[in-house]
Amino acid sequence: MLSLSANALKPITTFNHSNSSSAFLNPHPLFLILHPRNSTLKTKTSAKPTISASLIPANPPPKNLQPYQPFRPPPSPLPAKYSSLDAAARLEVLSSRAGLWYEYAPLITSLIREGYAPSSIEEVTGISGVEQNRLVVGAQVRDSLIESKTGPELISHFETGGAELLYEIRLLSTTQRAAAAHYIIQNRFDAGGAEDLARSMKDFPRRRGEKGWENFDYNLPGDCLAFLYFRQAKEHKNPSDARTASLQSALEAAESEKAKQAVLREMEGDTSAGKGDKQEAAIDGVRVPVVRMKTGEVAESTTVVVLPVCRAEGRDKEIVEAPWVSKAGGEFGVVEADKGWGRWIVLPGWEPVAILGEGGVVVSFPDARALPWRVNRWYKEEAILVVADRARKGVEVDDGFYLVAVDDSGDGRGSGLKVEKGSALKQRGVGESLGTVVLVVRPPKEDTEDQMLEDDD
Repeated sequence: MLSLSANALKPITTFNHSNSSSAFLNPHPLFLILHPRNSTLKTKTSAKPTISASLIPANPPPKNLQPYQPFRPPPSPLPAKYSSLDAAARLEVLSSRAGLWYEYAPLITSLIREGYAPSSIEEVTGISGVEQNRLVVGAQVRDSLIESKTGPELISHFETGGAELLYEIRLLSTTQRAAAAHYIIQNRFDAGGAEDLARSMKDFPRRRGEKGWENFDYNLPGDCLAFLYFRQAKEHKNPSDARTASLQSALEAAESEKAKQAVLREMEGDTSAGKGDKQEAAIDGVRVPVVRMKTGEVAESTTVVVLPVCRAEGRDKEIVEAPWVSKAGGEFGVVEADKGWGRWIVLPGWEPVAILGEGGVVVSFPDARALPWRVNRWYKEEAILVVADRARKGVEVDDGFYLVAVDDSGDGRGSGLKVEKGSALKQRGVGESLGTVVLVVRPPKEDTEDQMLEDDD
């Protein structure tokens, strides 16, 4: 605690200095405490104010501390005819939609920077918060097209009603935006078509390695959109009207000749299947694709399949007891099964699982040693799911793969459920399996090859 004399705290009534300015006639009390000559000052009053050391903070706040400020959008240049308007006049322009949309869109940003909330702007102008965002972002995309020296003929197509179209291509790079904008105008897309186009261009790089991917050109917006429809076609039964419609859309969207030929080959395959080519059907039956599920792929799929899951340790008993029928019905698509079951999985409507009828089942294995073929790096690193068709139990094709229950045979693969090749089972005289394997699924994994390219890339 500071110890101060009473005389040091008495206010000044006289100060003997003929040349002193008036500012020194009544100095602050702290001046008297800190001034080295305060001991010689004379006072007349007897007041004894007290000062506590607790009034002086131990850690004073930083000098350059700035108060919290809410986020404000970056400044956007206003057209010359709006630059001198006050807030009320700008709100009036927005209310009457005076001018072209990309001219009055910056007024929204300027009002928000001055403290107006989107809800307040909506109350006065009638422009909803969603539409405000669409106008502002659309104007920014238009500016980026102008800066990239896109032809004025193309820009002019978005002068009336172009905000919703340009808004959909906001996530693309500048180069992609120009190509997408040209394709949108050329094909007279609406907002929904522009959204599909932008999504297909953004999604295309991460689909590397999927069937047919190499036949489509990433630099052509139409090829990216065609590959989107090409993928969607594989989610429908073969043959079916939905699959044919998707392939037809892919053919119409494709720009490169290579992409068109890939779609035509797929359509010709559908025709052959429709003619009942038994040999082709048998070949398709023994193909076992190994796919890696991508994060969010189920949510993006237009169709999904719900299947019961069994553990490999459960052997044949669990396979037999698993539900055979699970169908979605009603207005909400509620899934119903013929019996209760504790473990289920939802898979995208890939072709091998989409064509499964009753009897589809999934078996979870801790690693890939349950498979009869050698897999390099991921052989023991990750769990897998094996999708099997229990309606096809007969061991008919030498090159086919079948789900069986085996005991430890000294090959290091242990006991339980395994996947065996048809030729190996025939050599042992096995004529019936637990089901034909149609698909092997690997879990989602962060991989640089699968990542979507950023705008700068």
